[in-house]
Amino acid sequence: MVEPVRRFTTRRKSVFAEAYDPENDADDDEAERKVYPKSDEQRARLTESVKNVLLFRSLDDEQMNQVLDAMFEKRVQPDEFIIRQGDDGDNFYVIESGVYKVICNGDHISTYDNSGIFGELALLYNVPRAASIQAVTEGLLWAMDRQTFRRILLKSAFKSEKCTNTIGQCTNVEGVEDGSVVVKMDQDGREIEISRLGKVNFW
Repeated sequence: MVEPVRRFTTRRKSVFAEAYDPENDADDDEAERKVYPKSDEQRARLTESVKNVLLFRSLDDEQMNQVLDAMFEKRVQPDEFIIRQGDDGDNFYVIESGVYKVICNGDHISTYDNSGIFGELALLYNVPRAASIQAVTEGLLWAMDRQTFRRILLKSAFKSEKCTNTIGQCTNVEGVEDGSVVVKMDQDGREIEISRLGKVNFW
């Protein structure tokens, strides 16, 4: 029996092949940090635009400053495509102004009106763009490149998980009866109590 010939073709290397290991990223590695100079007025506008972004709520002050430093302005015109469905992710965007429509498989499925974020899923999960974003009006976006976005967000998540794991290694599981007093107000505070299940009352 003749075995079929196996043919191997070379495909373009995806940007998603790039790996980032937060454990090996030194905090003092200034060479990796992007800084785009901004006026006080620009920084104030950017701060206002990102203050309610859920992705950034867990960042400390230093990481938040890195976000503000690393973002750059992108002005767009009506009918301009900012991202296209199926493309590799390059930037993450925060909307300062403008109206943008979300297009998936040719259908207009949603609209951003002078606020919102987009482009984060492709960068977080290493997947192609799930939809296209097209400007309806003139607008102003703040953008952050893929490498910086992943470094800041993944490092923040890594630090949070590491802290949780460290606490977990130092704890003991202890069950308590209904109505038991766990901690008294004048008790010497040598332990931290963390409730996993049940309801605790304070008085």
